[in-house]
Amino acid sequence: MLRPGSRTPGRTVPLSVLPLRDLLGEALAGMLQRPGRSALTALGTVLGVGTFVAILGLTATTSSQIDGRFNALTATEVTVEDVAAEQDPYAGPAFPEDADDRIGGLNGVRAAGVYWTVRTGADTQVRAALVGAGTQGSDIDVVAASPGVLQAAQPTVSQGRLYDRRMDEDGEFVAVLGSGVASRLGITTLRSRPAVFIGDQPFTVVGIIDDTQRKADLLLSVIVPRTTAEKVWDPPEGGGASMLVATELGAARQVAELAPTVLRPDHPEYLKAVPPPDPKTLRTGVGDDLGRLFLLLAAICLVIGAVGIANTTLVAVLERTGEIGLRRALGARGRHVMAQFLAESGALGALGGLVGTSLGVVTVVAVAAARSWTPVVHPATVLAAPVIGLATGVLAGLYPSWRASRIQPAEALRR
Repeated sequence: MLRPGSRTPGRTVPLSVLPLRDLLGEALAGMLQRPGRSALTALGTVLGVGTFVAILGLTATTSSQIDGRFNALTATEVTVEDVAAEQDPYAGPAFPEDADDRIGGLNGVRAAGVYWTVRTGADTQVRAALVGAGTQGSDIDVVAASPGVLQAAQPTVSQGRLYDRRMDEDGEFVAVLGSGVASRLGITTLRSRPAVFIGDQPFTVVGIIDDTQRKADLLLSVIVPRTTAEKVWDPPEGGGASMLVATELGAARQVAELAPTVLRPDHPEYLKAVPPPDPKTLRTGVGDDLGRLFLLLAAICLVIGAVGIANTTLVAVLERTGEIGLRRALGARGRHVMAQFLAESGALGALGGLVGTSLGVVTVVAVAAARSWTPVVHPATVLAAPVIGLATGVLAGLYPSWRASRIQPAEALRR
């Protein structure tokens, strides 16, 4: 029996070869023999690669939106803190009575106001003056705030109105409730002109807010005018008050530099202005957290796809044992058989990668269009995704193709 490569007198039997064209043709024929199985096998890679592209695209898109949100809100917020007690224990409150007007006169300032949490006493109850009203408690915060605080916080008023500067200057006993406190006290409407008692002092509820752009803890507080709070509970102690400043975009850092001097030209060290954090750093941190979380999900999908390709290829090897034996008997070498099955699994992975890339891009565009965002998909992601699918298919087919190359012709033909 002559073997490929053996020699006889006068002639040599050449070694069998498998051209690339024939290899690709055989791989395509193997996939088309069972198109349904091939499609289901590639589905895992489609989901994995599609998730990969969609996640990276949505992360990039949301990062740009986060950047815009930080620029619009966080980058336009300045907090001024009273640190007089740290400098001089006998200094008293650092904010002057006309603090709102002084800061409001700076260029780029939209609204500004002083606020502090009122110390009403541990036993002071906050309750509603309604029959059958909700619960009461001493753990409800009472916040004294000038009207500028409410303007700077940009609240959404669900009922009623906010108290104005005239009410604050006249020291009227009015209050604005956060939605959380209103629900707890059982106040659902302002038609009956409800009131809340803070200790023994009644305050007429003039408004309920259910959302704020800044200082969200106001939603869990009873907010009263600054002048009224000073009349009932005395001014805050040194270090107890703060100021919230809303600025135009790009003016926050300049306002933060000028605020201490404008408020207290005699002792600017009594006040500490906190400028907004760098929005790029915040955006990067949020984007990285989202990216790591979602890329883990994409990796899991790719692993599932690889396992599916490996299982299907291994079953195909077992089903085509007779075909493999015949090929070996006709001169095909083990590496030819291995290359054929690797080409099939790689083709399934590449096809899944292409389809998954398309679906991922469509998903990003659809989500961005639904939210009126600008879709962002990096070209490197689109180019890398099909390669990832191909690599997944090749890696998944290594063991089944190696096993196919180890099948001996005689053993295969006996089955």
